[in-house]
Amino acid sequence: MTARDARPAEPDDGRQTEALLAADARTAEALRRLDETERQLRLHREELHQTNQGVLALHAELDAAARTQRALLDAERAARDEAEKARRLFTFLADASAAVTASLDQEDILRCLPELLVPEYASQVEVWLFDQPAGRSEAHSAAAVAAARHDRPQHAGPHPGGLPGVDDLPPSALSPDRPLLSIPLTVRHTSGVLTLTAPGDRFDAHTSLMLVELARRTAIALDNARRYEQHRDTAEALQRAQLTELPATEGLQLAARYLPATRGLNIGGDWYDAFPHPDGSLLAVVGDVTGHGLRAAVIMGQLRTALRAYALEDDSPARILTRLHRMLCHQQPNLYATAVVVRFRPGDPHVVWAAAGHPPALVRAPGGAVRVLDARPGVMLGVPVPFEYEDHTAPLPAGSTLVLYTDGLVERRGRGIDPGIGLLGRTLAALDESALADLDGCAESLLKPLVHECERDDDVCILLCRTSPA
Repeated sequence: MTARDARPAEPDDGRQTEALLAADARTAEALRRLDETERQLRLHREELHQTNQGVLALHAELDAAARTQRALLDAERAARDEAEKARRLFTFLADASAAVTASLDQEDILRCLPELLVPEYASQVEVWLFDQPAGRSEAHSAAAVAAARHDRPQHAGPHPGGLPGVDDLPPSALSPDRPLLSIPLTVRHTSGVLTLTAPGDRFDAHTSLMLVELARRTAIALDNARRYEQHRDTAEALQRAQLTELPATEGLQLAARYLPATRGLNIGGDWYDAFPHPDGSLLAVVGDVTGHGLRAAVIMGQLRTALRAYALEDDSPARILTRLHRMLCHQQPNLYATAVVVRFRPGDPHVVWAAAGHPPALVRAPGGAVRVLDARPGVMLGVPVPFEYEDHTAPLPAGSTLVLYTDGLVERRGRGIDPGIGLLGRTLAALDESALADLDGCAESLLKPLVHECERDDDVCILLCRTSPA
């Protein structure tokens, strides 16, 4: 160590040291603040990152919620569309069922099917009924034959239909481009096949279910129509067999007409009859059994036969009706009939008659005056009370025309019977005297204004009896 080194430190050196120490402290403080700032930046950066992550997560949740809402709306729209489609199908099925069951005529039912189904549910409709004769050129698809053979709906098309409860077949040679749906018409047994050509390139599954159900209801309607027609034809044949051929009688001309009802079961219990009595007189009868159908026709035949049998033993119209009344009360309770019996004697200018609840007869005198034989009739035949009918006598000069009829000629729903009787009387009075020579033509002339060209709920019977002019 030199003498210089051993010298005590100068005051400037202390100040420098203090300055250096102070600078170090400031530097340290600056570094500390810098570290704190960096720490704060890291915290803010982390917070910002977390915020960004939260925002991204929120956006993701909102997007997922939006997608879910769109999916729900689409599902709701699809469900609403399906419900609306189902509603339309059910409404169509109800309306179509009402249409096919509204008629008891097979031709009407078959005619309305294409009108209902084309073009929305089918482009073509074919009905094959087994009990109808086939045309020479008529050909049926393999699907229709398979449906008839297996009693199951069949689908034939370029691609499988996948329809519920329906078998798939290759495309039909009769319709290679469009699918066919053949549905058996089955009630108690298969009576035919309904074949539909698709309106587009395929059948919808829900629509096919509706079509199968409509085919089932159509089969029931056709079966009801078929049974109704059989019942009607049987009753009509029986009734027409009971309508006698009018006898040729000297001094008396006869003409009769019978018209079945045009609505409902159009066979009723109306009848007319005319036959000679053993004493030389002639009895003319018009009657009406209540009700319609086969039973009414059968009862009508029984009454007609019984009346003829009673007339062999008695010539009094009243006593004949009295015995008929007792017979009906005993053998057919709860069944009623009306009838009028008229007796003509050759050369007698009077007529004897009796009525059981029947509309009054009309008489046209030679001069054209018309009067109603409106003596009060007895009770209807079969009413469960004891009753004795009375004979009535009315003048019937030569050249007079007597008209007997049933209520179907003069009675209309909502109007009663009196207006019809009035119209019949005026029509009878308006006939020319020369026209009365053709009694059949007169019968047509009387029917025309009362029943022709209108719907009838009841059948009509009319019997004209004209005495020869003096």
